[in-house]
Amino acid sequence: MKIRIATRLSPLAMLQTNEVIEKIKFFDPHCICEIIKMESEGDLTDTPLHMIGGKGLFVSKLEMALESGIADIAVHSLKDVPASINSKFSIAATLPREAAVDAILLKEGLTIDDLSKNLKIATSGPRRRSQLLSINPKLNIVPIRGNIQTRINKIQADDLDGLIVAKAALNRLKILHPNIHVFSEKQMLPAAAQGAIGVEVNTQEVSSHISNLLHLINDQLTYEATQIERLVVASLEGNCLSPISALCKIDGQDAELKVRVSNQDGTDVYNEVTRFKLKNKIDAVNNFIEILIRKGAKEIIQR
Repeated sequence: MKIRIATRLSPLAMLQTNEVIEKIKFFDPHCICEIIKMESEGDLTDTPLHMIGGKGLFVSKLEMALESGIADIAVHSLKDVPASINSKFSIAATLPREAAVDAILLKEGLTIDDLSKNLKIATSGPRRRSQLLSINPKLNIVPIRGNIQTRINKIQADDLDGLIVAKAALNRLKILHPNIHVFSEKQMLPAAAQGAIGVEVNTQEVSSHISNLLHLINDQLTYEATQIERLVVASLEGNCLSPISALCKIDGQDAELKVRVSNQDGTDVYNEVTRFKLKNKIDAVNNFIEILIRKGAKEIIQR
């Protein structure tokens, strides 16, 4: 049995792909996994993603490989996959979630309390930018692109006071930095599906053997939690320009879902939380989404 796996070229993407391969080989030691390295549209430009089409640029090239039959599965950082995808594709499996939170790498001598000052902070997305500005509207937020190590190198090269990154990326790449602050959920709620690795398939073409393997490697808790988070974003008609945060935590049969939406400059921030039993998740989440919409969440993210 051979599985062709489409992935981006970055060190993080390759590491995540190898995690998937390790899981596959645990259940099918004889499976041959061929990695198909691809440069996505998002990798070929330094322009801020929200200006040129959003995170979907990291996904479209890999989906083309699935559609054309070049690859059998594609591996993504699930937070980079748009909440609404073409019905011919689906997320068939997720691996156990790493840390979902964000972290800030600070220049030597600074502390998190210094965010009250007019610091120069780099981040690549509207969600993080908006939440930073809600902490301190005088912060100088600058866009940044490149893989994790490239961005870290820019702290000194571009005279940055701080850089926002996903804690999961630091953990997976075993990157250490002398001055790290991990944001609390109150300070900065993460993006939907942050910290999760997703495996995408062409639903119409995937073989039963691959489907069975993906079912075996799937972490059900991560799958359920990220499904719920992505449903919230899709229901709010969110896209790459939308400062939407969603985090679902599951403990046994108990679930907690936190959502934060804001306008672009962080002056209008709306938080909502719900707790429910997993057996009631469909009704509970749908009712929660109705509350978000009724209280103006769609309008806030468009301001």
